[in-house]
Formats: sequence, structure tokens, C-alpha cells
Amino acid sequence: MVNPQQKQAAVGDLQEQGLSMRTSCSLVQFERRGLYYKPKLSEENLQITAYLKETAFNYVRWGLPRMVSVVRDKFGAVNHKRVRRLYCAARLQVPKRPRKHTKYRTKPLVQAERPNHRWSMDFVSDSFMYGRRFRVLNVIDDFTRELIHQVVDTSISGIRVARELSEISVHRRLPELIVCDNGPEFRSSVMFKWSQDNKVDLSFIAPGKPQQNAFVESFNGKFRKECLDLNCFSDLLEARDVIMNWRLDYNMNRPHSSLNYMPPAKFRENYENNVDSKRVTLHVV
Repeated sequence: MVNPQQKQAAVGDLQEQGLSMRTSCSLVQFERRGLYYKPKLSEENLQITAYLKETAFNYVRWGLPRMVSVVRDKFGAVNHKRVRRLYCAARLQVPKRPRKHTKYRTKPLVQAERPNHRWSMDFVSDSFMYGRRFRVLNVIDDFTRELIHQVVDTSISGIRVARELSEISVHRRLPELIVCDNGPEFRSSVMFKWSQDNKVDLSFIAPGKPQQNAFVESFNGKFRKECLDLNCFSDLLEARDVIMNWRLDYNMNRPHSSLNYMPPAKFRENYENNVDSKRVTLHVV
């Protein structure tokens, strides 16, 4: 089926060949009044489009659902179809990566039921502009999806992990268990002694089953796409500064899809104040 834009282009081609507008429209079977129609963009639509472009420039990996959430926060109850139309007209779509099919499933782990019930931690690596690599230790709360702590350094041992967790306990209650992989830093004797002293269970996933630590693995992907892949770090101080600012923005401003598009800090505040906060239930395997 030929759409109106294609018919309008055909009329323009016929006119360039010397035919009149009336004859060209008759041959293409297109109403002449359609040539004079210009869509009317309201002032609010222009403001929404400008805000979408600004947000997409600052957060290049945010897709349409998250854009709808921030537009509604700023402009009130805006229909999601309207935001989608303006979003697509501005060509702000994020390319989708093809999904990989899981060939097997494992038994579900213990689900987090409240803040500080279960944490997850894992490492992410990247490199400086001159080639030297550095590591980032991510610690998240599986219930509120808060990014509790990040350690950025060229080398992070088991002693360093235990020390950083002890520093967290000064201003935040430690969880009942922490889910982690079988890396040597987590299975060290220092971490075993720390878990015994602080009465925190270390729950190790099965070897070769990162899906059992799905919350932090999912976060690692967001962290790499929205922070590490978008910045070039010249030294350790710059990396720590950029990553710290991103962590604050993630907790305070970034809408999270599993929290009904609320930032983690706001969700935790609502939970502690007994506010009914809807969330999407995720089943982790």
C-alpha cells in the first residue's frame, strides 16, 4: 500500500516533468488539499521534544519506557503514545541487542524480602586510555536495587573487600547474606573470617552459573553501557570521580523498570515510610 508521503513525492516528480498540479494529483489519485496541509505542533509538543533530546543526550542508553517516566515527572500526565510519537519523530530510538535464549534453568535462590536482607557483589573491569586495566567492585541491595558502594582501583584483594564492607557497616546495617561468585577475593580466608565476625552468610553461586547472581550481573551491563563505554579515563582519580557521580545519579535520579520506574532511593524512602510502592516482581534463577 502506498502511503500519503510517497504519493506526495510522486506528485512532486510529475510537476518537475512539466505537468500541472491538478493533472499530477489526478494521475496519482491524491487530493490537492493534502499538498497544503502542514501538521500543527503545539508548544507543549515542542517542549517535550526538546526535553527528550536533552535527556537522550545526557543518557544515551535510556529507552522509551524510561523516557515516558521522566516526561511525566516534568509535564504531568502525558499519554505514552504521544511520547512515543515524538520520540520516534526525533529518531531517538536505542538499537536493540538480540536476546540469547537460555538453554537451562536452575532452582531459584532466596528472594530479598526487605532492604538489607540480601546484597550482591561482583567485579567489572575496564582500562585507562594508556592501556592499564582497573577493576570496580559493585555492591547492590537486591530489594531496593540501590548501588550501595563501589570500589575503583587497579587491584582489589580479599583484604580490601573485607575492609570496604566493614566501612559500609559504619553507616548502614549489614545484610543477612551476600551473593557472590567463586572468585579468589570472595573465597579467601580473610572474607571467611569477616563473615563469621559480622554474622553475614556468603552465598556462592554454582560454578559457571552467573544467572544465579542475576541482579548484579544485570546491573553490571547497565553500568558498562551507561558509564564505562561512554567515558575515556586518563587516570584513577578521574575514573573514581566520574564513577562516583554516576552512582549518585543512578540512586537518586535514574528510573528503575523493576521499581515501577522510581529511582532506588525514592523507592526505599517510600518503603520505610510505609507508602504503597508498586514494583515488578522478578524471579531470579
